[in-house]
Amino acid sequence: MSGGGPPKKRNFKIELFKHRVELDPKYAERTWKVLEHAIHEIYNHNASGLSFEELYRSAYNMVLHKYGEKLYDGLERTMTWRLKEISKSIEAAQGGLFLEELNAKWMDHNKALQMIRDILMYMDRTYVPQSRRTPVHELGLNLWRDHIIHSPMIHSRLLDTLLDLIHRERMGEMINRGLMRSITKMLMDLGAAVYQDDFEKPFLDVTASFYSGESQEFIECCDCGNYLKKSERRLNEEMERVSHYLDAGTEAKITSVVEKEMIANHMHRLVHMENSGLVNMLVDDKYDDLARMYNLFRRVFDGLSTIRDVMTSYLRETGKQLVTDPERLKDPVEFVQRLLNEKDKHDKIINVAFGNDKTFQNALNSSFEYFINLNNRSPEFISLYVDDKLRKGLKGATEEDVEVILDKVMMLFRYLQEKDVFEKYYKQHLAKRLLSGKTVSDDAERSMIVKLKTECGYQFTSKLEGMFTDMKTSQDTMIDFYAKKSEELGDGPTLDVHILTTGSWPTQPCPPCNLPTEILAICDKFRTYYLGTHSGRRLTWQTNMGTADIKATFGKGQKHELNVSTYQMCVLMLFNSTDGLTYKDIEQDTAIPASDLKRCLQSLACVKGKNVLRKEPMSKDISEDDTFYFNDKFTSKLVKVKIGTVVAQKESEPEKQETRQRVEEDRKPQIEAAIVRIMKSRRVLDHNSIVAEVTKQLQARFMPNPVVIKKRIESLIEREFLERDKADRKERGMRLIRHHICPDRFESGNRDMEPPTQAQLEAEVEGNYCRSRVPEGRRAFAMKRHLYTYAHASNMIVQNRFGVWSHRDQGYIRRTRYFKFVKIGWGLSRLRRVCQQHGVFAWYQCTPRREELEAAEAGVRRLFSRHTPAWMKKQKRLQRRERERDERRLNKQKRPLALKQQQLKAQAPMARAVLLFAYTKWK
Repeated sequence: MSGGGPPKKRNFKIELFKHRVELDPKYAERTWKVLEHAIHEIYNHNASGLSFEELYRSAYNMVLHKYGEKLYDGLERTMTWRLKEISKSIEAAQGGLFLEELNAKWMDHNKALQMIRDILMYMDRTYVPQSRRTPVHELGLNLWRDHIIHSPMIHSRLLDTLLDLIHRERMGEMINRGLMRSITKMLMDLGAAVYQDDFEKPFLDVTASFYSGESQEFIECCDCGNYLKKSERRLNEEMERVSHYLDAGTEAKITSVVEKEMIANHMHRLVHMENSGLVNMLVDDKYDDLARMYNLFRRVFDGLSTIRDVMTSYLRETGKQLVTDPERLKDPVEFVQRLLNEKDKHDKIINVAFGNDKTFQNALNSSFEYFINLNNRSPEFISLYVDDKLRKGLKGATEEDVEVILDKVMMLFRYLQEKDVFEKYYKQHLAKRLLSGKTVSDDAERSMIVKLKTECGYQFTSKLEGMFTDMKTSQDTMIDFYAKKSEELGDGPTLDVHILTTGSWPTQPCPPCNLPTEILAICDKFRTYYLGTHSGRRLTWQTNMGTADIKATFGKGQKHELNVSTYQMCVLMLFNSTDGLTYKDIEQDTAIPASDLKRCLQSLACVKGKNVLRKEPMSKDISEDDTFYFNDKFTSKLVKVKIGTVVAQKESEPEKQETRQRVEEDRKPQIEAAIVRIMKSRRVLDHNSIVAEVTKQLQARFMPNPVVIKKRIESLIEREFLERDKADRKERGMRLIRHHICPDRFESGNRDMEPPTQAQLEAEVEGNYCRSRVPEGRRAFAMKRHLYTYAHASNMIVQNRFGVWSHRDQGYIRRTRYFKFVKIGWGLSRLRRVCQQHGVFAWYQCTPRREELEAAEAGVRRLFSRHTPAWMKKQKRLQRRERERDERRLNKQKRPLALKQQQLKAQAPMARAVLLFAYTKWK
């Protein structure tokens, strides 16, 4: 090799053929004959002797030499001829061999298609997409559909055979499910439209007709429970049939047909079926049948609502009979227990049979709420039931059992619309239990109060909790009384006093009766002790609420200890000095009210086994001409004999009206408070919206009457708490009344402002604050987010629950919720007086001396440091820096620093103290 350059590149050139390549004119025909023969051999099951490699190459060459159309058309003609021959073979099959022959030919056709598709794969990949022809495999399926399935002799015969087999299976016969699965799969392979049009639609129509007739037959001869069992069985059979040999998409359609024909078309007849419908299932606790009905009816439109409507109607009708039956109202405890039993029963039905469906639970709750409130004595009865359980019904019960019973009672309590009436009766019954000491458990009592407090809030139970506080305080007071007065009391009668707060206990005005001399002496000693210990209080003896234990000696020396009421004690003590007294003598000596005295004497003289007195003439009623004697012949097996007071007859109609009026009077302040709360937050509102809002707020306690709400609105307007919108009145007259808070009433310095009403107090306690409107010319300070800019005039401003009160202006000048702010003028004496008045810190010996002034400044600074706003801290830093600059400047000018410090101490401390005190946030 010589030379230094790279080798030269060779240039390649492609030259055309010098002569034209010509194929044999008979090549295509000859090649197709080979392929056609191979196709026939494949259909004849003689494919083992074929060379698929040569056949593939032949088909490849035909397509390559532009004979693809000839190949495709020849394939279509050959397959059509073979399928016509197959059709004749299938048509010749008889009876049960028809489906077997069809399935066998279909399997052969599928195998042949796979082989032919493999041979003609090149044509499938090139010629078919280019010429937009049907692929080979799909072509074979289409030809099978057109020449086999849609053949006039096969189509109707295939459908009838399939439907007949399904009908025979429904009637209980065994069929070849594997063959059925193969035939239906063939129809699906031919296309979803073939399956749906040629089989599914006729199948659904026949199924609808079948179940329509069968359901009519079943409903005529079966009761509701058996019909539902057969319907459930048929539905399960159809779903099982789909899973075995039908397409999965058919399940929803076939179940819809069965549900419509078996359930939806007979739904109302089933639930109202006589002696076996829904009502009978509820009465007889047929959980299985109810669960079956629920599961079947939930499948159809409006099925569950039908069950709910029937159940609600049944519950309301049954409950209405329960709460209005006079015989069942005689025993309140049994009445409430029957309600609880009904609730437990239907709760179990909903949990077990209805899958704890919330809609059914809501229907049950609405039904109970409806019929419980039909009886206006339901609150009283529920309270009596609780009273019975807490007196004796829970003895021996575990803590869990107590909680279960109380939870059930609270469930009924939630249904009450007049919860305030329940509170009234519960307070009375609780007072009797506490005063008589007959409560079964203090823990159970407090648990009940906690549940009421959780349900209705603190205000509902505040007085009930106060009753327990009074009992504990009374116990401590009596211990202290006997500790201090034991020597003075001697061996006289023992006194146990319960001191009751007037606002907490359901006491009523009671005329004082004449107590026996022995008892009156110790009562006076206790009064003297108590009033000497607690100044500013007043004691009033409630003799109608007390009890006493008396030791009595009867004929033959028999001694008994009698447990009686205070009134009964006063009567019995009269017979220590005489053997007989007339009714008028007893009434004059004791001064007991006539109604109470008659019941007292009736229990002492007319009750068999407890008649410690003898009445002449003997009768059950007490009259003014009766004479009473001590019964020497009284005997009893018990040493301790409890003589109860005859229960007063039920309230007369005037008494009921009076009770209702008291309840309505108690509701008026609550309605007014709700109106004020709403108007303070909304400012302007139309009448209907006010009624709706008030009802929404108070429905947890009672259901207010719209007429009463309207009257309360008018009352507030008359007292200038509300006013009508004048513009609205001009435009729309009185059709739409709009109310808003009078700003002069609540926010301006009105010197003639009346004392706050109960409505105002409750409204302010809620803390619903509104934006302030400060009158012009009377702005004492401007409020920012965390800052006040105060006026320079000497004044003291105190914030309470109604707003900011100005002592100078004698009026409310602003409302705010940020700081309780006090601004005072100069002067140490006023500063000390205000501090002592408000209890911020005590300067008891603060005088204008310099050392005391410095101590005052230090105390104010310590108090201020806990509540200093950020801006004030910044001001202090600036002041400190300014003082430091002054000091440096003074030092630079060589002036005496001591003199300057003395001047600062003489002038600054009082100003700083007042400034710091002015911005203190009160606790």
